[in-house]
Amino acid sequence: MLDNRSLSSTLDRMLTLNRALDQAFAANGATGRASWVPAMDIAERTDHYSIQVDLPGVNPSEVELGFEKNVLTLRGTKPSVLDTRTEEEYRLHARERASGAFERAVRLPDSVDADGIDARFSHGVLTIVIPKAKAAQPRRIEIRALDAQPSAEAVEAGNK
Repeated sequence: MLDNRSLSSTLDRMLTLNRALDQAFAANGATGRASWVPAMDIAERTDHYSIQVDLPGVNPSEVELGFEKNVLTLRGTKPSVLDTRTEEEYRLHARERASGAFERAVRLPDSVDADGIDARFSHGVLTIVIPKAKAAQPRRIEIRALDAQPSAEAVEAGNK
């Protein structure tokens, strides 16, 4: 049986592997250079799912967020700060910051409220909140005792 710690660790490894596979198979045409795959965290709370995506240097207007058939899809473009189209000659000594088109997709359970999805962008981080449907949220059900002795107030009210 998995406890919360081992389940969390397993999910972390799965997300890391998923990101690595996305990067490996997202070759950018003839250049063979891998596309950029932004890092994301996914958390489940009692009443909603929360997704944070690191998008440093990305303009929010260049990001598209869609939801169809319980798949949340994020697409966009991160521009390069190096302009290779200039007439001026220059030497590139290092290039570690990725740029280009990106796409991520997350399959969500059937029990989400698609109309309540909210997305906010602040300081290079996109935060997406996906509420759970009311039927999927945990609730406490009161148990009524049918064989309990009536209270003094109930007996008195019944005698009137």
